[in-house]
Amino acid sequence: MSTQEAQHSVKTAESRAVAAAPVDVEQAEAALVEHYPRLVRIAYLVLPPSLGRNRRVLTAHALVQRSLPRRRTAVGDEAGMPAQRRRPEDAVDPGYAYVRGRVLRQALEAGLPLRRRAWPKRAQLPPLLPLVWGLRLFPRSGGAEELALDQRLADLSGAGRAAYVLRRLERQGDAEVRRMLVAAGASDPDGALAEADRLAADGPGGALLESPEFDPCSLQARPTDLMRRRQHTRAALAAGAALVVCGALLGLPGGGWGPDGAAAPPYARNPASEAALDPAKLRRVAPAAWQRSSRADFSVWPARGALVDDAALLRRALAVWARPGAQVRASATPGTLPGPPMGPPQLLYAGEVDGARVVLFHDGLRAVRYAEPVDGTEAAALDFARTDGADTAASAALVVGRTHANVRYLTAPWVRGVAVRDLLLPDAEARPLERNAAGVTAPSQTPAAASDCRSWDVLEVRDGDGTRVLTDLGEIVPVRLTSGAPGRPVDVAGEAARREWARTACMLPSMRAMGVRSVNSWRYAEQELPGTGTGTATWLCTRAETWRGPGSRVLAQFQPPAPDAAPGEPLTPGAVAARAEDSPACGPREPRVLAGVLWKDPAGRWYVLAAGSPGVASLATSGGVEGEADGRLLAVEAERGAKAELTGELEDGTRIDALR
Repeated sequence: MSTQEAQHSVKTAESRAVAAAPVDVEQAEAALVEHYPRLVRIAYLVLPPSLGRNRRVLTAHALVQRSLPRRRTAVGDEAGMPAQRRRPEDAVDPGYAYVRGRVLRQALEAGLPLRRRAWPKRAQLPPLLPLVWGLRLFPRSGGAEELALDQRLADLSGAGRAAYVLRRLERQGDAEVRRMLVAAGASDPDGALAEADRLAADGPGGALLESPEFDPCSLQARPTDLMRRRQHTRAALAAGAALVVCGALLGLPGGGWGPDGAAAPPYARNPASEAALDPAKLRRVAPAAWQRSSRADFSVWPARGALVDDAALLRRALAVWARPGAQVRASATPGTLPGPPMGPPQLLYAGEVDGARVVLFHDGLRAVRYAEPVDGTEAAALDFARTDGADTAASAALVVGRTHANVRYLTAPWVRGVAVRDLLLPDAEARPLERNAAGVTAPSQTPAAASDCRSWDVLEVRDGDGTRVLTDLGEIVPVRLTSGAPGRPVDVAGEAARREWARTACMLPSMRAMGVRSVNSWRYAEQELPGTGTGTATWLCTRAETWRGPGSRVLAQFQPPAPDAAPGEPLTPGAVAARAEDSPACGPREPRVLAGVLWKDPAGRWYVLAAGSPGVASLATSGGVEGEADGRLLAVEAERGAKAELTGELEDGTRIDALR
């Protein structure tokens, strides 16, 4: 197991730069895979907009995918490492710095003009891979601010865009940006910094760089120009036959579906499908049905909102659900099928929210949100999220609207009270949140689109069984936060649980838009610090469960004692000791975990610290550090930068490996 460095206080917890650290191919590959979305975003922003969005997307992916070294190299060979970084992993992972430097160099080369007497560089040519036929790929469209920023970036040189991105997205200082531009081959780094200064002075905010407008990993697909494609004879005959059949079907007697709002033209006639899209046949639950039902979930939500009887709106929403047209911005959580309903769905809500007409449906397996602007029906949005197996806690609220940095929820009929609490301030009181007669909350700040972690507002909903804690991770179904051992999670309540979550919340952004159902934080061990360290460190295992089953994420976290923060200031976040995906660790199937870190005491001595969950009988390290201990805690003196392999043994003699 490759251990990570964790400090005992605010100063010692800050990561330091690694200068000219050797980089293996495996280390660079691990950094590329872990930070792939961010590296592709950097490449997309630096590439010249004149390429067009489709080619920029493919070129950005191609540049990142061919940024691995062919041999063991050093970070200083390609790009200088800054003294301080926005993310802790940037400082302790020279692989990320190396790959980022390669990406910057290639992105700048791609913007150079082709010369008649010189061989073109590889980055200047269209990418061979990834290769997409018959489709145009481009990020989701943003608002006016994103469009303005894109236009201003297009006016900059490639080096100017790189300087702006390194400053605003990677949070680098001028000296570090200048060094990285020189390493990437920029001829005038000072001029590039001046361009970035001008854009920062009178242009849109740099936080917009985190928006979906500049995310080449979250894409929309549209066909290329169909009229210019060359078709083989057999394909042309098949297409002609298909057109004849479709024409015959459309010519049959009857009114047909027709273009409803932003829906695509009809493609078939089927009695069951037509019944599912008839507003008169929508399932509507009585307002008091949830009080008599044996269960409390989405199936007993009543139809609410001022527009539940607007047949034209409901018809448009159902038609767009079945046949989303080219102008519809559609999204679906991972593992959610975005197809039409199999029968008449249940109507949950229809009303106006922040300048949009919003309709919420539920078909037993999915929650579906349709939204259109009040002043038109063309620019519609359609969101899908899985809800199969939702219990009372998971059915407590749905996102009904988002505007700028705020979110509104539609709460369940059994919710008695709603409040907002900043998860980073465990001692702060919850703030009551008003609701209207339909159950829609007042706007509250959402962390889903935040580019930093200065606050993390969560929703507290109170029902007859307790208070649930929910958070917005960018989907229409909020995520439930819990604490406790696997199989026995409880809602976040009490000082100890809130303090643990206050130092854990800033790790939630890595779980955005992943179809997460719940996140549980389990304090599995406490360890007295060795050497001159004072106090007790806490070991936590944070597990994110998804609605679809696969795709779970596990983080082992080391929280050394931290001084009390000033009033209104957040506590120091913990250090991630290990992480894994699709692992049963810390879950009901495998309620076990083992992790370790490299820690420095106040006197400057280094230790390998490790902790296992209950049931671990002994621990041992090998490789760069040799040591063993009875029980589930271990502390062994080590050298700075040492790497060790950590293993353990359960009480029944079974071997347990460290989380990875």
